[in-house]
This record gives sequence, C-alpha cells and structure tokens, in this order.
Amino acid sequence: MAKLTKNQKLALEKIEAGKAYTLEEAAALVKEITTTKFDASVDIDVRLGVDPRKANQMVRGVVSLPNGTGKQVRVLALCTSDQEAAAKEAGADYVGLDEYIEKIKGGWTDIDVIITQPQIMGKIGALGRILGPRGLMPNPKSGTVTQDIAKAVKEVKQGKIDFKVDKFGIVHTSIGKVSFPADKIAENAKEFILTLIKLKPAVSKGTYIKSIYLSSTMSTGLKVDPKSVE
Repeated sequence: MAKLTKNQKLALEKIEAGKAYTLEEAAALVKEITTTKFDASVDIDVRLGVDPRKANQMVRGVVSLPNGTGKQVRVLALCTSDQEAAAKEAGADYVGLDEYIEKIKGGWTDIDVIITQPQIMGKIGALGRILGPRGLMPNPKSGTVTQDIAKAVKEVKQGKIDFKVDKFGIVHTSIGKVSFPADKIAENAKEFILTLIKLKPAVSKGTYIKSIYLSSTMSTGLKVDPKSVE
C-alpha cells in the first residue's frame, strides 16, 4: 500500500468517519482535502435505484451547469458551408466537413465534442468505430445533432454536459474545478442531481437516489446526504 504524504494525512483527519455531509459542507470540504498541485476536477458519483440492463430504466440526459465545468472544451462543428460562420462565431474550435471527416478517418480525435446536423449523420456513421469508443459520436438525445449548430456550440462551451448511467447503476461526471468557490461547486452539483431526479423512470420503485459522493481528482470521496439536496 502506498505511503500517505503529510498533506494526505492532514486531509484525512478533516473527514468525519461515517458522516453524511450536506451538499454545501461537502463542497467546502472537498476543497480542503484536495492536495494536488494542479487545479483538480470536482467529480460527483450518484448511485441510482435502477436496473440499466432494462431499456425502460436507462437514465440518460443533458444538463447545463450554472457555473460551467471549468474545462476548456474543444468543439468540432461538422456542418454545411452556410452554417460555418455562425459555428465559428459561437466558439467552435474547428469548423468544416469533408476535410475533418478524412482527418478523423486518419486517426485524429483531438477534440472533446462533435456537433453536427441530421443530414450529415450519414457521412459520420462510417466513423463509428473511431468515435464510438471515445464517446465522441454525435447524438440527438445529447443535443449534438441539431439544425441550430451555433446554439449547440454555445451551450457546450458554457458548461452543458451529457451523462448516462453505467451498468452498475452509477452516474459519474465532473461538475467543476477545485478552484471554484464552494457555493459554485454546490450549485453545479445540485443542478445535476435535480436533473437526475426529473429523469427518474416511471417503473423505478423504492429508493431512487441511493447514494451521492463528491470527490476531486485523487481525493477521498465525501458522502452526501441526499435529503440535503431536495
């Protein structure tokens, strides 16, 4: 087992064993227990009372975080020529069509999000083997296949993220940076959790939000009391 550093030991001493913190307490504490020298991401893990193997219990959606993610999101807009100027103005890092499709075929994936139009999906389908495993395939459900390219680019740049429950019934995503003020971290986390609650499948019985943990890159997870979010 790796030996704990002095800072890691001090961080662990600040955590009360077995305690479920309020969202506000956890947002403040996660900043205190982060010992990385870089601006770590703040992550949230929510275990849901669903069976993701059943299609009618799949939880998937998008959320616009009120304070953004703190990350520089690299956006590629694959669009028709009449949409290119608007996409660039909205903040897309790369704009074009056939030249970028060829570039991706050659193995280029130095991007975080691809936004495109419905009529172009036929061309992008051939890139499934490359984009699929990297989570880059545009999808109408996540708002990345749309006729309003500029609006979609703007939303992604401002902190819109998409998420999906994994096979264990857990939804995991980053909701900010440790450099954010604690209240901004809490606001982003609350928006994300409330979005999950709105997406509760009608067939889901019993406890829906089973557990919530807040952590930063390489920090210990802090248990959050789900009742503090309501």
